[in-house]
Amino acid sequence: MNDTPGWVTEETPDLYGAYPRLEDYQIVALTAVGQRRRFVKGQTLQRAGEPADEFLVVLEGRVLVLQDNGSAPHVIGVHGARRFLGDLGLLTGQPSFLTSVTEDAGQLLAIPVEKLREVVSRDAGLADLMLRAFLVRRSLQLTLGAGFAIIGSRYSADTRRLRDFAARNRLPHQWIDLENDTDAERLLRELGVDRAQTPVVLWRGEVLRNPDNEQLAELVGLRPASPPRSVCDLIVVGAGPAGLAAAVYGASEGLATVVVDSVATGGQAGTSSRIENYLGFPTGISGSELADRAVVQCKRFGAELVVPAGACGLGHQDGQHVVRLEGGEKVCGRAVVIASGVHYRRLELSGLETVEPTSVYYAATEFEANLCQGDPVVVVGGGNSAGQAAVFLSQYAGQVTLVVRSNDLGRDMSRYLADRIEGIDRIRVLVHSEARAVRGQGVLEEVVAEDLGSGERHSLPAKALFVFIGSVPHVRWLGQQIELDDHGYVRTGPQLGPGCRLLETSRPGIFAAGDIRSGSVKRVAAAVGDGALAVRLVHEYLAGS
Repeated sequence: MNDTPGWVTEETPDLYGAYPRLEDYQIVALTAVGQRRRFVKGQTLQRAGEPADEFLVVLEGRVLVLQDNGSAPHVIGVHGARRFLGDLGLLTGQPSFLTSVTEDAGQLLAIPVEKLREVVSRDAGLADLMLRAFLVRRSLQLTLGAGFAIIGSRYSADTRRLRDFAARNRLPHQWIDLENDTDAERLLRELGVDRAQTPVVLWRGEVLRNPDNEQLAELVGLRPASPPRSVCDLIVVGAGPAGLAAAVYGASEGLATVVVDSVATGGQAGTSSRIENYLGFPTGISGSELADRAVVQCKRFGAELVVPAGACGLGHQDGQHVVRLEGGEKVCGRAVVIASGVHYRRLELSGLETVEPTSVYYAATEFEANLCQGDPVVVVGGGNSAGQAAVFLSQYAGQVTLVVRSNDLGRDMSRYLADRIEGIDRIRVLVHSEARAVRGQGVLEEVVAEDLGSGERHSLPAKALFVFIGSVPHVRWLGQQIELDDHGYVRTGPQLGPGCRLLETSRPGIFAAGDIRSGSVKRVAAAVGDGALAVRLVHEYLAGS
């Protein structure tokens, strides 16, 4: 792009801390390690799809931030003097989803990323300012639909899979609905794509026909094309709170650390709209923000994150542990932390298979909430996850019905959360009840719930069903290599007998942390503690081996 279209623009207001101005002392500190450069009108400074290796601060002139996915670009932000460019990818190594072009001639300050890390390590205020801005910018990009496009039918299971994957990984994207978007068919014709080949992903001139998650991840730079490091000190399987904590502590203490996860960073916690009882966050924090902050920490200390990369086997070779991945690669390590977590149980309901691809969800984030604006929804479950989902969805849905098996809403749910639910008019609670059936042709129309006392059944209008009914440990990939308890959770430490190292499994050098561990406390803080403790025990094991 050589010339800027003739837009008449005003500088974008600083929304929620997304576009702050740097102070004089901060610019002085950055100038000491950076380089001043002049730019001309219409010059591209950063291009969507390319990684940024410099932190750019505008000193004179103005810069336009464009949503440019290969079609007609349009302005979504304008920045003047003392503002900085970029987004979360600058800290994580992921390519940018936006293009930055100068509106007029001016001057900027360019700081190499390596030098930037030196400055922010000495200035916590600048580090917090940048991280806050980048996190809010990513949230705004998700809302705007910046980034790549997914063209597909709302009735397609593969469309749902791609959209879920993008949402879980917090990848900015736009969904073009084949049923409701008048431009969808025209776009397919222009791309030379038959409707039977959908869903397709469009990004920077490339078209992927019904890609798998790995292909999408490589296209947008989430996962590098090169395989993960084949030999390391510590392999962490699972990138939830326990796994990310193990990665941060392991890498920061000098262990060559590789983290793999089959879906996304954040685990189940990453799908939580707000975690309100996590120490140090009095107003709460969303699971996605907690995950993004942890990923930045992992990258800062040099841990290698590989997503998506599902573990499919565990072995032993030449004195090292071997984790086999679904793509055919294998990673060898001196120690392993199993933090692959759990997944929500699937409801066994009459008619579920006909509506599950389009209308049944096992997470309640902004992505899912935006799909049911003004619609009635049903949430099934009686724990904190179900309660948090109900509260969050009540801000979007027309009516939320919470179906709880227990007689008392507060039996399995934190008291503060139960009290909040009882005070929200849009939430209707059916206690001592269970979902029995769903009805709908392709999309959900209603959920049938039964009162367990009277046997009376209620037909609940619903466009979406959210399920939080307990969890199942993700242990299939372990085969018969590790001892499990009667419920399928990994036995560790004293459960295996006297003298066994805490958190260590039945195989020396392999530890379990977080929800997958037998007897664990299903809380984010406990999982983080497990991850940190596991690394200390890894050091003890390596020192004695």
